[in-house]
Amino acid sequence: MSREEVVAGLSGQYAVFAALIDGLTSEEWDTPTRCTGWQVRDVAGHVVGNAVDTVNGVAGTRTPDEQARAFRGEGPDDLAAALRSAAGRLIPLLEKLDDRVWDRPSPVPGRSIGNGVHTLWYDTFVHGDDVRAALGRPDDRGPGLAGSVDWLRDELERLGRGPYRLVLDGLGEYAIGAGGPVLRGDPLRFTLVATGRADPAEFGTDAGVNVHLP
Repeated sequence: MSREEVVAGLSGQYAVFAALIDGLTSEEWDTPTRCTGWQVRDVAGHVVGNAVDTVNGVAGTRTPDEQARAFRGEGPDDLAAALRSAAGRLIPLLEKLDDRVWDRPSPVPGRSIGNGVHTLWYDTFVHGDDVRAALGRPDDRGPGLAGSVDWLRDELERLGRGPYRLVLDGLGEYAIGAGGPVLRGDPLRFTLVATGRADPAEFGTDAGVNVHLP
């Protein structure tokens, strides 16, 4: 995806996530999620922590658990406001980047600045789905789904996985390496499989498709 598409996608995803958590009840805020040991509040703290750390120039200095703990005492409205504030500072900075800067190494080893921004978009989308699943909310099949599949394809290539051919409903084909088995089906289910949230047998493959496994 182009630099402009990724920045616009991240901006929109932050708005979607803030709206998702804004106004949640105390019971919803404390609901366990499929992220081991995390309630909805912890997922939100991690997403907000990523945005805050990035705009403050310290991306990658805190683990997801450290981010979650840092914001654990905040309520949903406070974290929605914090995310909107961080996004309001971050997105204008990203919009000013040119292709030369976009391709530079980021503070996170192994990632360019552009890939790091795309990672934020993917991460916000997937964690939004974690919250929706925990609360029984409808799926989000907006631009973040295509953006996440695009990031996962790049990540599988970066990790040397595959080869695979992805044939995903409504998104067309994605090649990861040359040849390999065809993984065919729903793009959201693929996203869950490729992030360890669903059984890879759904796509007739094994755990090697999970980008979070070493």
